[in-house]
Amino acid sequence: MIPIAKPWIGEEEKKEVEKVLDSGMLAYGEWVKKFENEFAEYVGVKHALSTTNGTQALILALEAVGVRGHEVLVPSFTFIASATSIIRAGGKPVFVDVDPRTFNIDPEDVRKKITERTKAIMPVHLYGQMANMDEIMEIAEEHALYVVEDSAQAHGAEWHGKKAGSVGHIAGFSFYPTKNMTTGEGGMITTNDAALAEHVAMLRNHGQTARYMHEELGWNFRMTNIAAAIGLHQLKKLDKANERRRANAKRYDELLGEKVITPYVDERAKHVYHQYTIRVNNREAVLDAFKREGIGFGIYYPRGNHQQPIMQKLGYTAKLPNTEKLCGEVISIPVHPLLSEEDVEKVAKTILSTQ
Repeated sequence: MIPIAKPWIGEEEKKEVEKVLDSGMLAYGEWVKKFENEFAEYVGVKHALSTTNGTQALILALEAVGVRGHEVLVPSFTFIASATSIIRAGGKPVFVDVDPRTFNIDPEDVRKKITERTKAIMPVHLYGQMANMDEIMEIAEEHALYVVEDSAQAHGAEWHGKKAGSVGHIAGFSFYPTKNMTTGEGGMITTNDAALAEHVAMLRNHGQTARYMHEELGWNFRMTNIAAAIGLHQLKKLDKANERRRANAKRYDELLGEKVITPYVDERAKHVYHQYTIRVNNREAVLDAFKREGIGFGIYYPRGNHQQPIMQKLGYTAKLPNTEKLCGEVISIPVHPLLSEEDVEKVAKTILSTQ
């Protein structure tokens, strides 16, 4: 079996977790603070605040910028958490179509959907390639909007040399096990804005401004030292893991480029291939071949958020032709750093046998 994803966990993570267990300090503490500091330095921001998962990272970021009662422009071609986090933060998602080449939010459609109620734009750096942040930031500045980067799939990705999570006003990351780095479960918020960082810190800790002084409705969304111990060593090898992903992607490009639509990479971006996603006309034939050969795959995503039953029940509808077309064509194939050269060639050969 060749899995679609596999976390790269070594002895260093295990030993660090043992240190935490031996210390008896399992909850939020020195390991978390060290992880936050090192993550902020890696991304190139002043503040990084950990949390329990990527969805909570987005919720906290959205709450901090004040989307309650306002609209947030977000692509529909993404995981459901991008939209539900807006709703949980008290905002209204307004679904935007995507560029069919990059799979990322289309700035022209963003412009069309801005209203007097719009508070923020949430570009999703899908599959590991950053959205067109030049145009997104320009639009945001023109209309005095916040930009909340959904960087859940983009650890180490870059735009003009700036890392995901450092370009917008605030960003959220996920450390789910399938991501480019993991803490088991966990998330991180990054920002250069001290006021936003302070607000997030308060919200994730029961709304406290001082011990037993609760100024706002908050929650316990704090990361544990156990999770941070894993994250510290995952961060150390993130660049190496991403380079392995990029090497696997380059080999796929060479093997598949003439037969299927391989990922388009914007020259301004550094793609880190959380997923290597191709487009085919005969998807079912490819899926059948993968099942026969024991090859993992993913359909990310079989329907847009605007087509999800819960969104339709809540009245969040849209007509998004690019999104709807992509949902019927995309397949994500194994690209993780633990693949062998033989694995990559087997995956490619299996795809080519169906074309």
